[in-house]
Amino acid sequence: MICLGFDTSNYTTSVAAYDGAAGNNVSRLLPVKAGELGLRQSEALFSHVKRLPELSDRLFAPLDPSRIQAIGVSTRPRAVEGSYMPCFLAGESQARVLASALHVPVFEFSHQQGHVAAVLWSAGRLDLLGSEFLAWHLSGGTTELLRVRTTAAGEIDCEKIGGTTDISAGQLIDRTGQMLGLDFPAGKALDALAEQGSGIRNQGLEIRDQGSAAAHTVAPSDKLFFRVKVNGTFFSLSGVQNQVEAFRRKDATETETAYFALRSVVEAVKKATQNARKERNLPVLFSGGVASNSMLRRMIPDAIFGAPQYSTDNAMGVAVLTWLAASGNQ
Repeated sequence: MICLGFDTSNYTTSVAAYDGAAGNNVSRLLPVKAGELGLRQSEALFSHVKRLPELSDRLFAPLDPSRIQAIGVSTRPRAVEGSYMPCFLAGESQARVLASALHVPVFEFSHQQGHVAAVLWSAGRLDLLGSEFLAWHLSGGTTELLRVRTTAAGEIDCEKIGGTTDISAGQLIDRTGQMLGLDFPAGKALDALAEQGSGIRNQGLEIRDQGSAAAHTVAPSDKLFFRVKVNGTFFSLSGVQNQVEAFRRKDATETETAYFALRSVVEAVKKATQNARKERNLPVLFSGGVASNSMLRRMIPDAIFGAPQYSTDNAMGVAVLTWLAASGNQ
């Protein structure tokens, strides 16, 4: 049995197939004009409609249609009342047309549920289904700490218990990237830029910029990031943007600025995670595009991370959840 998944988020078109063991995800970022920070919903919807046929052709070419037994699709950002974004209509439309043609059922999930499932599958931790754990959803539009309750059949219930009270980690990263002249989305490029520094990690005081043989002294390590005030499991990141801009104006290099922004976010997330685990000593999983960040993975080594390509927006988690749901209905 093969199950398909569709996910049309605000920035990525994705289709996936899963057979209960192995899977394949085909994705493509939506085009964003240079210097802009994202897309309007109408633009995203139009781009998804244009790209879905191409991606579907690539995914379906090697598949035996007779083995496709169910179609899954993310129809909204979160599984809560009032959660809605028009861009998900593109994937839902394609999924329903295909299901009608193949005479197979359609299963609906949220984008957030798909993120959690994709990391569980990629990390080889589907064994956590049927238990409770903590999960971060860190992306361009979301920074939420979740209490996740699951069933062995793949039902995922996410309750928000922490995160930002204003802008998301992804928004801060993209705004920093825009300031440094990086393309949108800026996460991958900002991560690479921050990783160029040598000696800046931990307690180091020197940093080398790419292409330069000379090292120069920077501020003490406690000045290389802004200490965000964390109230339990909640925090604000809007003030960090001002701190990043001020840091850059003090003749900080691009590498230093990238490190400053990312370290500030990671420290806040790390502190909120520690506070949450004092109350609930549960495994913690990281999902969403920001969860592919190298610094985050290094500084919270005991957490569950999926492969970077399954941390960013993808349809793999939806396909996995569809397979579990279809198996339970047989």
